[in-house]
Amino acid sequence: MASIAAPAPSKAARVRQTVRVARDRCERWLEAERDQLVLWLPVMLGAGTAAWFVLPQTRDWIVALLCAAAVAAGAMAAGRGGRAAVAVATAAAMVALGLTLAWTRAERVAAPVLARPVVATLSGRVVRIEPLPARELTRVTLDRLRWQEAPDPAPVRIRVNLPSDVTPAGLTAGATLGLRARLMPPPAPAVPGAYDFARVAWFDGIGATGRGFAPIAIVSPGASDSGVRQRLTTHIQSRLPGSAGGIAAALATGDTGAIAEDDAEAMRRAGLAHLLSVSGLHITAAVGIVMWLAMRLLALWPRLALTGRIPLLAAALGALAAIGYTWITGAQVPTIRSCVAALMVLTALALGREAVTLRLVAVGALVVLLVWPEAIVSPSFQLSFAAVTAIVALHEHPRVRATLLPRDEGWARKLARHLAALLLTGVVVEVALMPIAAYHFHKAGLFGALANIVAIPLTTFVVMPAEAIALLLDVIGLGWPAWRVTGAATDLLLWIARTVAALPGAVTALPQMPSAAFGLMVAGGLWIALWRTRWRRAGIVPLAVGAAWALLTPAPDLIVSGDGRHLAWRDAAGGLSILRDRTGDYMRDTLAQGAGLDGEPALLSDTPGARCNRDLCSMERIAGDRRWRVLATRSGYLIPTTLLIPRCAAADVVVSDRRLPRRCRARWLTLDRTALARTGGIAITFATARATTVNTAGDEHPWRRTGIDYRPSSPRRTPGITASRAASSRHPASVARPPSPPQS
Repeated sequence: MASIAAPAPSKAARVRQTVRVARDRCERWLEAERDQLVLWLPVMLGAGTAAWFVLPQTRDWIVALLCAAAVAAGAMAAGRGGRAAVAVATAAAMVALGLTLAWTRAERVAAPVLARPVVATLSGRVVRIEPLPARELTRVTLDRLRWQEAPDPAPVRIRVNLPSDVTPAGLTAGATLGLRARLMPPPAPAVPGAYDFARVAWFDGIGATGRGFAPIAIVSPGASDSGVRQRLTTHIQSRLPGSAGGIAAALATGDTGAIAEDDAEAMRRAGLAHLLSVSGLHITAAVGIVMWLAMRLLALWPRLALTGRIPLLAAALGALAAIGYTWITGAQVPTIRSCVAALMVLTALALGREAVTLRLVAVGALVVLLVWPEAIVSPSFQLSFAAVTAIVALHEHPRVRATLLPRDEGWARKLARHLAALLLTGVVVEVALMPIAAYHFHKAGLFGALANIVAIPLTTFVVMPAEAIALLLDVIGLGWPAWRVTGAATDLLLWIARTVAALPGAVTALPQMPSAAFGLMVAGGLWIALWRTRWRRAGIVPLAVGAAWALLTPAPDLIVSGDGRHLAWRDAAGGLSILRDRTGDYMRDTLAQGAGLDGEPALLSDTPGARCNRDLCSMERIAGDRRWRVLATRSGYLIPTTLLIPRCAAADVVVSDRRLPRRCRARWLTLDRTALARTGGIAITFATARATTVNTAGDEHPWRRTGIDYRPSSPRRTPGITASRAASSRHPASVARPPSPPQS
């Protein structure tokens, strides 16, 4: 009897079979990773929050919300309740929640922002005082403002810098201060990739910033004293002068104003700047010192020791120490974040659970993002959680955990194992933090891991305990020996910073990396850190792609500040020059960082290939098989149009801080006051004929719409940033390739 062959499956059946197999494999993988799935909740919440900051317009936010809702609904409908469907739906819901939280938070903190620079006479209540003795300034935040002639709109909260020689004596929080000040709207980044103070000020409710000048007087006094924090800072600086006292004050109160700028820069270049901002390291040290002392002292009471409650009481005292330390240091958001994490660790210890796990880190990140969603774009949030995640993920790895387990061995082998663990941890943390530092600060340290191996134990086990003992002994006037130890340890810390910062190649400067490259590296790092099966290795792909993309991104050839007064020019040899001979340190550093230069830029007037006089500078260079010509004004004097217009027509790019005549048009970009008001600062790469702008066309983020008396109930229509004089698009901006200039 002949057998009948089974019919071949149809194409649709094969597709269904393939989908079924893939779904089953995904289910098995997620089942193996079920303990890790909860770690992705803050990641997806942060992704949604970051999407709100990246997407420029309201319609984009609405579309993103609808897409997230569609993905969640589609996953549940197609997955039939499987683990993969629940995971995808939950992830999409968290993305939508993060975007909604960021949007509503920005609306909730809305406050009027100054429209244009003004000189005003006003009075206001002192909310915060930040002495900056190294800069001979006092920074004061004021609210409850009363204007002699109120601008329209009138900010309700401002921040002004007062020169030390005119700051009234006895100024305390709560006082009413009368002054005359030059105010301006919170500035946007001067160039692409620079610090965005306008965004920070928006979430802090600051509507203007500026500088006060005489007459400055206290209209009505505030508190009877300067507060615990200020008194403590003054006391520490009186015991330890100079930068040593500034560092000691920073460790105790978070006040870094007394640290000399050269020493602060050395700390940054050596990768030790994190020691100057109160963070998890400092709170951990404070809690550890208090718990250690409490357990030793409470153990002297035999009846209490026999109850076994000493660790619980020590944890309670440690919690009080964490809360008190956070209050003394000003209760800033990063400090509150570290305090919350410390309290969670103490709670876990009290419950008999493992103290430090990735789940605990995830809960801490989740709490912070729910309360302060804007923290997702903050370097401090990214750096602190990246460091903690890297450390915990490393020590949870089975091989690392097995290697570091306590064992019966000689002291030499034990010391070597601990030093190796410390070095490995430092290297892993340095690698984890390098992309974040490069993205925000345009610098990557090479010896930071080695410096931290010595500096962190020195700070944690010598400087902070000695300083705490000195402060306690000062109550009875016997603190000077402890202050001697504190001063010597702090001087050693400064010596380490200066030595490491002076090493050749200690810091590598990088130009602004694309945001997409940074996102790929973050995604790859999280994939590697949070999963446990072999699929975690797949995170190497986006990590490598993002790193290669960032390293291969060329440095810009021309950087122009948002006001048109300053520019940086890269010559054919790779050197960087700036337009104006008199340029402030801040703008010099900003232009150098944007161009990926670690050092001082030269003057354009001294650069070969540039021709400058008192009023104009013209530059030429060949890039992308073209000769590019740039013309820039450099004085406030009027230039005859008969001279200026022909030069504009011969240039590919014209830059000016004034409004140029209508007939003064470059062949490609005319960047005068009107055009730069739309685009903001701009960075141009000639080889690819691309430009990156600070502003995005039609950006509807509220801090980009200055001069609006912002109220949530009022309609908001923002004029788009057009490309009438300088083409711009979403960051990174893409500008149409110009017509080929004639060769010479």
